[in-house]
Amino acid sequence: MGILEVKDVNKRFGGLQALGDVNLSVAENSCHAIIGPNGAGKSTLLNCLVGKLIPDTGSVMFDGQSVLGRKPYEINQMGISRVFQTPEIFGDLSVLENMMIPIFARRDGAFRMHAVEDTANEKEIVDQAENMLESLNMADKRHMHSASMSRGDKRRLEIGMCLAQEPRLLLLDEPTAGMARADTNNTIDLLKQIKDERDITIAIIEHDMHVVFSLAERITVLAQGTPLVEDTPDKIKGHPKVREAYLGETA
Repeated sequence: MGILEVKDVNKRFGGLQALGDVNLSVAENSCHAIIGPNGAGKSTLLNCLVGKLIPDTGSVMFDGQSVLGRKPYEINQMGISRVFQTPEIFGDLSVLENMMIPIFARRDGAFRMHAVEDTANEKEIVDQAENMLESLNMADKRHMHSASMSRGDKRRLEIGMCLAQEPRLLLLDEPTAGMARADTNNTIDLLKQIKDERDITIAIIEHDMHVVFSLAERITVLAQGTPLVEDTPDKIKGHPKVREAYLGETA
């Protein structure tokens, strides 16, 4: 049994079968990638994993608890954090202020923009936020206006904000989309560091195979909403079903 278990999940949108009999098991403290051509059902599956969509049939369990129908803050409290395709940060706040918010939210149980002003433990929260920025090599940017940062730095900050919630499962939705190669490589290095230093499970949806093969220990390939194959990266690379799904080549 994995820490994340997807059983017989089906999801339709009108006449479109977005997911069909999807089964997925993600081992604890592993990095598991979900890949597939455009329209394969990856985003639909991810939205089911965080409770945003409820499957027509099937179950999604995290550490033995169903995620279906739960509100975002309940998903966070369960120990699941999500990184979106477009970095989700507070552009009108500094880098340090962005990092302080999830630290307070972890204690308070809800995100509130005025939380930092309300807390009597502001210095402790500032210290924790600065320590997190130090671990991300962003301490020199702590007073920078976050909207002015590069996409790569915004992504690094967002990942740090997720880690500040102390998740057990980190879900990444195409975290390197729109990045230059240097920023992509920096993000890969950051995720490797996170995996090495923390007891955390990572599930990643990504089109960039360089990212997938650099990070994943197991890969699930989707095509037209149905899992084609699940295996190690070495075996996925030349798998005939994968070549057919991506390249239209038959064995």
